[in-house]
Amino acid sequence: MGLAVSGGPDSMAMLLLAYAAMPGRIEAATVDHGLRPESAGEAALVSHLCAELGVSHTTLDVDVPDGNVQDQARRARYAALEDWARGRGLVAVLTAHHADDQAETLLMRLNRASGVAGLAGVRARTVVPESDLALLRPLLGWRRAELQAVLDAAGIVAVRDPSNADERFDRVRIRQALAGADWLDAAALAQSAEHFADADEALDWAAEREWEEGVDALESGYLYRPGAPRAIRLRILARAVGLLGGAPRGGALALLDDALVRGSAANCGGVVGRSTADGWLLESEPPRRS
Repeated sequence: MGLAVSGGPDSMAMLLLAYAAMPGRIEAATVDHGLRPESAGEAALVSHLCAELGVSHTTLDVDVPDGNVQDQARRARYAALEDWARGRGLVAVLTAHHADDQAETLLMRLNRASGVAGLAGVRARTVVPESDLALLRPLLGWRRAELQAVLDAAGIVAVRDPSNADERFDRVRIRQALAGADWLDAAALAQSAEHFADADEALDWAAEREWEEGVDALESGYLYRPGAPRAIRLRILARAVGLLGGAPRGGALALLDDALVRGSAANCGGVVGRSTADGWLLESEPPRRS
């Protein structure tokens, strides 16, 4: 198993727990994005602890392209972790997301009117983005304070959570609000995210059946004979738009569905949808004349 350990308290606690549970079966890696002067020292801290435990450790230096720094750093981090894990023959990458992270994500996405997929938060088991390598989050049932207690009991002082420097302002605000709202139960919120994940899986299953029974591939695109509720239709439209090379965005998909239900036509991410006597016809937008 490969552990992604940043040097922050959550991932350092995960390292100690994994070492106790799977001695001799884990390796660790620290991704240094080179975005902060402290990052090299944080990687060295992890390396030192791994040496004391007898755990193999690698520092992965990555270059973060220009643009959305947070998104690009995430992409670079996961790509580096995948390459490292495959090169070491590891079957999975583990990250230290926990119940408080899950609760913060749920509240943040509720505040943005996210759908079921967004409210599902992070999954306990998924794959590294743009790969088929297993990505596991074994600490989703743990609270931040419990992980800190693991470090305290071992006499280990972690660095200030390195992720804080790159976090969005809205997550920091949600974290502060959670800390001051004793009537909110972060563990219960995390469980709600698990329920949303179950619902999202059920919707995926239903959408797959709807696709098989109601969608025909044509030379020009796809013909969809809708027979399901809106939540399923949106997933069918997103799949068709994506297969046609478009960019399926939630709000645009909803507007497309609204138009097709009315019997009108609409464009979504470069894909034109038209309501016909046979069903909803989805085709790539014709190239514009110069």
